[in-house]
Amino acid sequence: MTKLSVLGQALLLAGMFSVTSSVAAADLDQQIQQANEQVADKVITWRRHIHQYPELSNREFKTAQYVAEHLQSLGLEVETGVAHTGVVARLKGDKPGPLIALRADMDALPVTEQVDLPFASQQSATYRGQKVGVMHACGHDAHVAILMAVAESLVALKSELAGEILFVFQPAEEGAPEGEQGGAELMLKEGLFAQKPEAVFGLHVTSSLNTGQIGFRSGPLMASEDSFNIKVKGRQTHGSRPWNGVDPIVASSQIIMATQTIASRQVDVTKAPSVISFGAINGGVRSNIIPDEVEMVGTIRTFDQQMRADIKQRLQKTVELTAQAAGAKADIHIDHGYPVTVNDPQLTNMMTPTLQRAAGSDNVITTDLITGAEDFSYYALETPGLFFFLGVTPKDQDAKTAPSNHSPHFYIDEKALPLGVKAMTNLVFDYLYKQ
Repeated sequence: MTKLSVLGQALLLAGMFSVTSSVAAADLDQQIQQANEQVADKVITWRRHIHQYPELSNREFKTAQYVAEHLQSLGLEVETGVAHTGVVARLKGDKPGPLIALRADMDALPVTEQVDLPFASQQSATYRGQKVGVMHACGHDAHVAILMAVAESLVALKSELAGEILFVFQPAEEGAPEGEQGGAELMLKEGLFAQKPEAVFGLHVTSSLNTGQIGFRSGPLMASEDSFNIKVKGRQTHGSRPWNGVDPIVASSQIIMATQTIASRQVDVTKAPSVISFGAINGGVRSNIIPDEVEMVGTIRTFDQQMRADIKQRLQKTVELTAQAAGAKADIHIDHGYPVTVNDPQLTNMMTPTLQRAAGSDNVITTDLITGAEDFSYYALETPGLFFFLGVTPKDQDAKTAPSNHSPHFYIDEKALPLGVKAMTNLVFDYLYKQ
């Protein structure tokens, strides 16, 4: 028998290793598929229950209990009461590896549901002193159900896990009630990432994509969000003699127009888009009385953290000096909201094949920049993050005209949920095995 050369032996060994690895990978893929199939019906049951009993931000008591009981039934060590109502659990695989985090948000909105479903919400609550309907109009019920299913699948596959998973069920993504803290920022303040995960993954259902589609983009994905309140103080007088007073209404109109030049003329529009919008202006009670004061509120959106800080400074200066030029005085208060949601380019590039394999390459879409905001952004400031969108509009409907998230008519095609489970489960294994 002829002896193989050293190179030949090496190539033979490499080939054997490749075949063995392929077989092992195929076997693992089959195990993942079987685990996901075991929870396919459960995820719909869980989602319907959570949808029927929605709760507002920082008040997700029953939702948190429902989640915690499920995680405890899986044998996980569960921590409750994080950032008021958050639930956190940890799974350690049988093989050594890094820690990664998976996040789902739990809160609903003050919206009265108008979707004809047997499990439609009939819940109500008090919001800002008014009785309101409560609905999962943004799809957080689906997020929770999907992560509950992913947790069950990963527990079943514990022997194959080469690392640890931090399951984060977060309250108050829609914003904590006035006078309270909450959400991702508070969870982090309370030590959620005391041991920092190597990566964090999250998803969000959207009516702007059809069932079977996944959308995301590398780098900035969703805008930062800051709100502002401006009080313009003039001097009241008769409407027929404006020269005897200071007109805060005219000054306010000048402020509105002047601030629009910040985005169009003062910041680099080639770097990132930005928006300054006024949502309300209130002042005066009668046609012939120039009032003492006008109050305005609005929002700032951008996709760059440095630009965000710059715009805030420019806004304050523009408001104050424009009012001064009109003989009035303006006080501006800016509420600092969510940062820019950024998908880490390296992590996104690494995990794109996973999402393409889960949904099919033709169903994975590079989304446009989204001017909505997400407090997943806080996690992604701490460690590399990947946040993606899961389409939930039925395939036979035009996603462009489907009722949007936050609408009382928002509808989720439950056929979309298994893809969310599949994508998240495979992101975990592909990340851990690529280390």
